[in-house]
Amino acid sequence: MSKGNAPVNHPIHELLIARHSPYAFDPAREVSEEDLTALFEAARWTMSSYNAQPWRYIVGVKERRQSAWEHIFEVLLEGNQPWAANAPALALGVIEKNFEHNDKPNKAAAHDLGAASAMLTVEATARGLVVHQMIGIDPELAHERFQLEDGQEALTALAIGYEGGAEVIPEQYAERDLGERERKSLTDIILAGGL
Repeated sequence: MSKGNAPVNHPIHELLIARHSPYAFDPAREVSEEDLTALFEAARWTMSSYNAQPWRYIVGVKERRQSAWEHIFEVLLEGNQPWAANAPALALGVIEKNFEHNDKPNKAAAHDLGAASAMLTVEATARGLVVHQMIGIDPELAHERFQLEDGQEALTALAIGYEGGAEVIPEQYAERDLGERERKSLTDIILAGGL
């Protein structure tokens, strides 16, 4: 169902060209324990401010850790549930809001979680998997369901699996999957200095 590789203007690594975030996940294909572990190992080795590694993940797999999967699914906002229901693995991205070494606020925590999730996504692409990241979660419900500590905050969710066909999701999401892949130009995102 993929709408194809990214139409880049300059050569970049093939994994970055192939990476995309579909709504359609194949509900019949599980993600192996080996592959799933490798994704989070990639996240583990991500760079971070002061090497604080402020990211934490809660992982649920339909076939192996169903209770966690169901609780993560409950935390997703209504607009994400119709398509995420097919993902064989769901994860919540959580930050440690303060540095461990001095207990001061870590202003880079959300950035570092994003970097870790990006590395996870590249590893997934290398293994033929797809990841769809979401900000549409209920952080308070996540805090309650998973008894997070006061210094922790759930920020994002990730759906992980194999890409599926248009028939497994509502039409509005299938249309998004088939739409043209677009990005702002380099001149739009480079504010000063130029290339």
